[in-house]
This record gives sequence, C-alpha cells and structure tokens, in this order.
Amino acid sequence: VQLQASGGGLVQAGGSLRLSCAASGRRTFGNYAMGWFRQAPGKEREFVTAVSWNEGTTYYLGSVKGRFTISRDNAKTTVYLQMNSLKPEDTAVYYCAASTAPWGPYTSRREDKYDYWGQGTLVTVSS
Repeated sequence: VQLQASGGGLVQAGGSLRLSCAASGRRTFGNYAMGWFRQAPGKEREFVTAVSWNEGTTYYLGSVKGRFTISRDNAKTTVYLQMNSLKPEDTAVYYCAASTAPWGPYTSRREDKYDYWGQGTLVTVSS
C-alpha cells in the first residue's frame, strides 16, 4: 500500500490543522490499523496516535490527548488527524503509517509494528 500525507503548513499557536493520509494499492485499506507519528527537529520520531481498522479503538500520546483526534474513512481509504489548540512543541514532520500486525495499546506505539509509511508532512506552529 502507498500512503500520501498532506495538510501540513504554518499555523499560529492555538490554531488548527487537519492532516490527511490517502492510501492506495491493491491491499484492502480496512485491513490496516493506522497511526500517526511525528519527528521534531533534532529529536527521534515518536508515536502520536493510532486507530484500529474499524475506529473502534484509538490511542493517543498523552500530550496530545484532548487536542488531537484521529479518524478514518475506509470508503475513501483515508485517515485524518485533526489537530486543535496547537502548540509550538507540536512542530514536527508528521508521518502516517499502516499496520497489519497484532495490535494493542503497546504495539500500536511501536514503529516496527508498522509495515508502510507515508512521506511526511511538515507542521510548523509559531508562537
């Protein structure tokens, strides 16, 4: 499966952005759990949020809980990340990823459990 992330940009602190990740390819999108990770300048990539194949389960990084919302539309083969109340520390390149691995609250946060990655989209939050 190929993943194409979009929607990044420059926003002031307190603002909102919605990222999209469109999937294409021969495999069925609904077979994948989907996640968003981010990598800030000079830092390692970190887990942000993930959603199960049917939106029945979601997980969030503690610092984004209540501000970010992950959702997916299997008919459109797209996963979304709605980001509200953005802070300068949210500045990073955001990556979407797809997983077919057995998935739960711990495995969903591990990069090595994701099979496919998008190219990343840059989010810059100014203070």
